[in-house]
Amino acid sequence: MANPSFDIVSELDVAELDNAINQASKELSTRFDFRGTGAGVERTSNEAVVLTAETEDRVKAALEVFKEKLVKRDISLKALDAGEPRPSGKTYKIDCALKQGIEQDQAKKINKMIRDEGPKGIQAQIQGDQIRVSGKKRDDLQEVIALLKNADLDIAVQFTNYR
Repeated sequence: MANPSFDIVSELDVAELDNAINQASKELSTRFDFRGTGAGVERTSNEAVVLTAETEDRVKAALEVFKEKLVKRDISLKALDAGEPRPSGKTYKIDCALKQGIEQDQAKKINKMIRDEGPKGIQAQIQGDQIRVSGKKRDDLQEVIALLKNADLDIAVQFTNYR
């Protein structure tokens, strides 16, 4: 039997993202303080969302509503990279990039953390935009998961394929 292992990934649940966008859009259309401001949330691709409103204040408030909906849907705000409000014709827009995947330098940082602070006998290998962690004991793997959950990483991480 092979050693127990799991994968560390950084992914967005697209269905939950859609739900958060729809809920934010619905709230922006029904709330009294957003009436007549043209506030809206729109997904332009799997990695981008655009917020629009007629004033800079309202587009910033719309961003707060969107963040609130993301948190309620268990999507980490670390995955959201919101830009500054910019004028676009008669409206203001905020472009938000959604980060997925673990970049090489982040993966190396996580690998080093597992090696330095994790239990002995744990191997971590970078495989594309994810990291495979394996060891002899499941308890050691649980320790690594707890270590990474408590660590202050710049990205949102999930743990998959635990076997």
